[in-house]
Amino acid sequence: MAAWDFGRVSRLVRQRGSLRQEDLSHLTGLSQAYLSMLESGARTLTHIDKIVQFLSGLGVPAELVPLPLPRQSAQLADRELRNQADQSLESALPRKARAWESPLDIAKRLNATTSSNIDPATVAVLEQSVADLVNRYEAEGPHQLAPEALDLRIFVQDRLDGRQPPRQRAALFRVAAQASGLLGYMAVNAGRESVAEAYCKEAEGLAKEITDLELLMWIQGTRSLNAYYAGHYDHAVQWAEAGLAIAPDNPQAIRLQSNGRARALGKLGDRSGAIRAIASAEELSSHHSVPAGLTSCISFEPYATARTLANAATVHVALADAPRVLAYAEQIDELVEHSDSAWSQALVRLDVAAALLTGPRPDVEQAMALGRQVLEAGGGPPIRSVVQRAGDLLAGAKSWQSVPAVREYEDTLRSWQSAPHAKELARSDRMARPTA
Repeated sequence: MAAWDFGRVSRLVRQRGSLRQEDLSHLTGLSQAYLSMLESGARTLTHIDKIVQFLSGLGVPAELVPLPLPRQSAQLADRELRNQADQSLESALPRKARAWESPLDIAKRLNATTSSNIDPATVAVLEQSVADLVNRYEAEGPHQLAPEALDLRIFVQDRLDGRQPPRQRAALFRVAAQASGLLGYMAVNAGRESVAEAYCKEAEGLAKEITDLELLMWIQGTRSLNAYYAGHYDHAVQWAEAGLAIAPDNPQAIRLQSNGRARALGKLGDRSGAIRAIASAEELSSHHSVPAGLTSCISFEPYATARTLANAATVHVALADAPRVLAYAEQIDELVEHSDSAWSQALVRLDVAAALLTGPRPDVEQAMALGRQVLEAGGGPPIRSVVQRAGDLLAGAKSWQSVPAVREYEDTLRSWQSAPHAKELARSDRMARPTA
């Protein structure tokens, strides 16, 4: 009996009988937790009483084991379940003389091993669904698209609970990880920090199973983004550096350097570190083929150069270096203005407005005018970054509260924040912004 693999017996009985561990627990009297450890190999059955309880609970035929078993429990009165258990046990427990399998038995096993509950065409549709969510994200926003992303994630999970050949299963794992990652990113933009971290952790676990290094780096970048907008700038740096440690020369490192390390270091007042991070992002961009134009902020592709430069502008807002903010903004002005990204247009303009409030001769009127333009244009579907930066602009103008343009901007901001999602984001942002 020491050679018997009771964990394998448990797994086979459940697979052949379409049973849950909870069902097997009910049949054998062993706890579900114990069965789980037994199947994983963390525990073994060594006590004779428990072995007898386990085997008799499953209705093991007496001729298969050299033990006196009590009469079968009424729990196995169902004849179909008993037959399924017998078939599983015959292949798992040793016998003194095992007959050769028939060709049909072998064919059945091959079919079961290579069968799948999903075909390659459906996997391709699921992959396209991920791309579709990415492409629509900036136009529709997290509050509208999160339910679709959740539906996709649940559908993929239902498929994963079945059987697929390795290549199809790996593809499903990737789609599941991407869907969880998208939900995590959406939760960041919706101001749901703990939900964002939970989705990122799930996405990370799935991506690790298929050793998808680029997706793992993207996930760490999203965690960095989550910490940044929560005001935990030191944590934002740490998450970005965890991603960089995976593959520092990978194109995904561009995002980790510019959107992760550089912006958070700028908020922490580390001028030299922030500038070095931007330089690293620009150098990486020159060594890799990066997308042209403005990719979606939620894209799994490497960061486009325009997004890197937009982040550089944000870094120099934190460093109170107005000339560099304006220089970076000028480099991408035409591209941003002609893009479909209302968020990018809003964020760059708000950065420029904030920069105009710094330096020896602040231009308060122009800064407030730019801010009002953003709010009056709508700024796209409400997300935390735009709501936060619009609020930061008003906070930066507090020294000029008596100036009419500042009061006008404040009134416009209050009206803009009265919309349901913007109001919720503004409130959660004020509650969750600790000091660095």
